[in-house]
Amino acid sequence: MISVLLVDSHELVRTGIEALLNAAEDIAVVGVAKSGEEAVDAMATLSPDVVLMDVNMPGIGGIEASRKILQDNPEAKIITLSFNNDGPITPQLFKLGVLGFISKNSPVDEMINAIRKVMAGDCYLSADVVNNLATQGLPGYYESPFSKLSRRESEVVNLILQGKSIKEMSELLILSDKTVNTYRYRLYDKLNIKNDVELTRLAFKFGHIDTALIW
Repeated sequence: MISVLLVDSHELVRTGIEALLNAAEDIAVVGVAKSGEEAVDAMATLSPDVVLMDVNMPGIGGIEASRKILQDNPEAKIITLSFNNDGPITPQLFKLGVLGFISKNSPVDEMINAIRKVMAGDCYLSADVVNNLATQGLPGYYESPFSKLSRRESEVVNLILQGKSIKEMSELLILSDKTVNTYRYRLYDKLNIKNDVELTRLAFKFGHIDTALIW
């Protein structure tokens, strides 16, 4: 069971999301908070698996609350919620170490999927966020380290960003699992990263995001 701390300043939103999450067979809301300050305190007391954090709240707000939580617990898994799905706020959150960003316009199934993905150690951006960011001229785009990759390595990158397993990638690329892993670790070396989470952050930073991706 995935334990979730739900943080939102609006009671109706909290109540609605809490009911929807508790309806999922593998998710349980173990605590709620209505401010960033309450979120920091609740995190220390409850130690939830995932924090679902509203960005725009009175007081210190979701961004500062996320910073404080991650400062105390770098392994904390935080997903932020906002009505804004583009702009500088998203890069700022990922720089802090937040693993997910969901627009409040996203369907319920996507929110649940995001929690499961982040719990598994992946990053998650809702589809509308991906589409908007893909059209932005992000800093460093033209010096992208992804330009060093071969065509096949780039294909593997795109499939990893889509959340495909080694077996799924093998079937799609018509390659053995061993060969896919070889490409995977080769591109890790070229990009100077160690895992898929770092790959996702790097892809986000340099705008290497396909508009067809559904995270």
